[in-house]
Amino acid sequence: MNPSRLVSVLVENKPGVLNRVASMIRRRGFNIDSLSVGPTEDATVSRMTIAVHVGRQAAEQATKQLTKLIDVITIEDITEMRKVAHELMLIRMYAPAEQRSEILDVVGVFLGRIVDIASSSMVIEITGTTEKIDTFVELMRPYGITEMARSGAVALVRGDQAGIRLADLGLEARAPGGSRVGAGSAGAGITGDTTGDI
Repeated sequence: MNPSRLVSVLVENKPGVLNRVASMIRRRGFNIDSLSVGPTEDATVSRMTIAVHVGRQAAEQATKQLTKLIDVITIEDITEMRKVAHELMLIRMYAPAEQRSEILDVVGVFLGRIVDIASSSMVIEITGTTEKIDTFVELMRPYGITEMARSGAVALVRGDQAGIRLADLGLEARAPGGSRVGAGSAGAGITGDTTGDI
């Protein structure tokens, strides 16, 4: 089975862009594991982080197709780069008094926090890598998961020379009417940063 690959995409912050990108991936028969999108340091640009269940060759084909979309500024497969990739999960647990302390012990190990509590349930917030959250979910299953929501991964390449930076793309230059000019390919240099996961 192919592993999930992580793709970072900079797109114009316009209505309909998310649907066009997702539709292109769906037409090629690729399974999207998660997709998160939000504004960047430039309010007119959004960063999409897509986890797609394909092999390397299929991922390369997908990135080539995505670059043809008019609203896509640049795209990069960051799966094998040194990166920080975290997601957030909210999980509602069945937590009667007799098992609440056991659940809290596990939450503490995973540096989670309780964001809501009721007479027989609690909502826990966990952030971290996908692997960390998957492990936490498996440990919680015996206690009784009643509801769960996950954000999907957001990711940035580690180091000072990130793979996709607005400054490197010359996005400050705009043609008359507000369209972008000078959106070339971003460099993929990675520094020897040794910072651990936050």
